Amino acid sequence: MMFFSAFNREKTVMPSTDTALPGRSDPIPTAERHFVNGRPLAPPYPDGMKEVQFGMGCFWGAERLLWQTPGVYVTVSGYAGGITPNPTYEETCTGLTGHAEVVRVIYDPEKVSLDDLLKLFFEAHDPTQGMRQGNDIGTTYRSAIYLEDAEELKRAETVRDRFQQALKASGRDDLITTEIAKAGAFYPAEDYHQQYLAKNPAGYCGLKGTGVSCPIG
Repeated sequence: MMFFSAFNREKTVMPSTDTALPGRSDPIPTAERHFVNGRPLAPPYPDGMKEVQFGMGCFWGAERLLWQTPGVYVTVSGYAGGITPNPTYEETCTGLTGHAEVVRVIYDPEKVSLDDLLKLFFEAHDPTQGMRQGNDIGTTYRSAIYLEDAEELKRAETVRDRFQQALKASGRDDLITTEIAKAGAFYPAEDYHQQYLAKNPAGYCGLKGTGVSCPIG
């Protein structure tokens, strides 16, 4: 038990450039097309599309929620916000790459707004848990939003603050720990992770919200 606890503590500490795993120069193999809608997973995407990356714990359930959202063009499970180039799933699970499991969401802003997606994000998981979601423990399971520009970052911070107020009004004093940052390198996850719950309908889904509604008006 002491070893298990120490191992979990290590997984919840972000690595530095000195302690992060070295990774590799070549991308790891992954799927070419979305298992559900058949669209290409890799860019270029159609003109007018926007991108946001959401970390909500395990990316399996998060990706299913997002590909089912009207206005979303394509989703890709992957790793972002870390240090190690082209990490594998096994490497990210050690906590030594610095990445979060995220879903890259390519969406049509004429059909679904960033605010709508942010509302879905905050309501679908518990963004107050730090380096975990439920029993999934480690930096890779942290709550995170990675965005394209400063205006979007400001919008995400505004929605976060409104949700914080809603949590407090509901009787919860927990502080939101969601990382909000400009998007950097995104590394697609392995083929078997892509649209996992479409391939394995009875598979694990760790999504669990707080039951509190997120105001966006």
